[in-house]
Amino acid sequence: MQELNFTCEGKSFTAKFGSTALEIFEKIIGELPGDVIGVMSDFQLKSLREPLFSDAELRLVRLNSSIGHKIYRRTLCFLLSKALRELRPGLLLRISHSLGGAYLFRFQNPDDTIDPKSLQERIATMVREDLPIHYKILSFAEAKKRLESLNSLEQVLLIRQKNERQVPIYECEDFCELAQFPLAHRTGVFSLFEILPDEDGLLLRFPEKAWPLQFGELSRQPILNQIFKEYRGWADIIGISSVARLNQIAETPEIQEIIQVSETLHEKKLGELADKIVQNPEVRLVLVSGPSSAGKTTFTKKLAIHLRTVGLKPRIIGLDDYFVSREETPLDEEGKPDFESLRALDIDLLNDHLVKLLEGQEVPIPIFDFKLGRRKEQRRPLRLEKNEILMMEGIHGLNDELTPLVPAKNKFRIYISALTQLSLDHHFRISTTDNRLLRRMVRDYQFRGYSALHTLRMWASVRRGEDKNIFPFQNTADAVFNSALDYELSVLKNYVVPLLKQVPPDDPQSTHSCRLLEFLENFVPIPSHYVPPYSILREFIGQSGFRY
Repeated sequence: MQELNFTCEGKSFTAKFGSTALEIFEKIIGELPGDVIGVMSDFQLKSLREPLFSDAELRLVRLNSSIGHKIYRRTLCFLLSKALRELRPGLLLRISHSLGGAYLFRFQNPDDTIDPKSLQERIATMVREDLPIHYKILSFAEAKKRLESLNSLEQVLLIRQKNERQVPIYECEDFCELAQFPLAHRTGVFSLFEILPDEDGLLLRFPEKAWPLQFGELSRQPILNQIFKEYRGWADIIGISSVARLNQIAETPEIQEIIQVSETLHEKKLGELADKIVQNPEVRLVLVSGPSSAGKTTFTKKLAIHLRTVGLKPRIIGLDDYFVSREETPLDEEGKPDFESLRALDIDLLNDHLVKLLEGQEVPIPIFDFKLGRRKEQRRPLRLEKNEILMMEGIHGLNDELTPLVPAKNKFRIYISALTQLSLDHHFRISTTDNRLLRRMVRDYQFRGYSALHTLRMWASVRRGEDKNIFPFQNTADAVFNSALDYELSVLKNYVVPLLKQVPPDDPQSTHSCRLLEFLENFVPIPSHYVPPYSILREFIGQSGFRY
């Protein structure tokens, strides 16, 4: 029988073709440490029980890594579904969103209920029994039969839509689900979890990304809750809650109506925001903030149009024009220019201009030359008339340190993000971070000439900047806007799949590119020409009716 060659932590060894990483490690190093939850085979993430069919460098995935933490969370969701199936076979919980240290699940039927303690005790029993979680490949017919017997109808729809002869699943005793993401190899790993009641359903609480395991602070995030509650109402109007349902419509004429309804809901919300602003005559400055690829620029342009319809004339100021010269830009912990730092902006000049503008004076607005790394000599004169209002968008918009000299009564702060309510099935949520990453990947290629590899390499730094400069201030917003569109991932797939396929298999970022490619396989593509010219999505895919 063919033998394969592996290396791990500087050691070389051989194993039979089709051996699992668990079998290999148990033979080489004995019992695995308790914090090992997966394996990297070269740069592909796998379950420890998944067979290996090629030579590779193996690396242990531990719980204190971001990927290990995700495996922990995903497997807990698997165990919750198994426990629910055993206790209440007809009851369906649907994952809603993350609350930092927990997932919120809602009942499909609002009148349903279940005792959280019974679920907690059932999962705790699984943990004590230390049951194996197997990775298996089934035929299409067998997978369909197994999933139908468990009433996993959304997963049945997905495998029908993908139409592949072989279907990977994860199995624990007589329960199984589609293999959408690697799971842990045994239930005994999950020593720390908690199921709590919530007014909207149940909370599945998980530990922080650390070892030894411990709970972090449970963040309720009222702003995000407000966004998701509003979006659920939109989902009821559109009638789509899962990718399988979206796929059913994607190849029918009905999808154009769904797109029109989605876009009109955006316009309706923009109109409500404009009404709210005009009702307060003291507001003279609208500040728009949100994470990368939330659609801040297009949102600001669209809101400006709505403000004009209620009698205000917006004047947009670009924060980028207030950058300090490149040699004055502060450095990050790696010694690189930190353009996302608040101190990368000339705060004193900005506030001097804002105060004078609100007093009715004319000011010379600077113009920053990004090629030269400094401001140009010419300026743009600006004066606010009686019915005019200032608008600024940027990552620091919600931070009072950006505009300390502008009275709070004169400011209206809007937080924008892209928080999708779609899920692959009832407990596999679509990451809003992944949604924004795919948007950015397409925009970086379309308008900046950057490869997907470039975007993936810089994404961790972008996320650190968001954690530092944006998310701590999101609950100070006066209003929120969700820029996600239920149909957008089906459109983005047309652009991003070719880009992801260009990431070299031997690059560390291929871990993420492979994961995203597998995720996008679940979507039936929607033609981009269905997207209206003034959609926020056009900011990323191009051919927008706006000029940028």
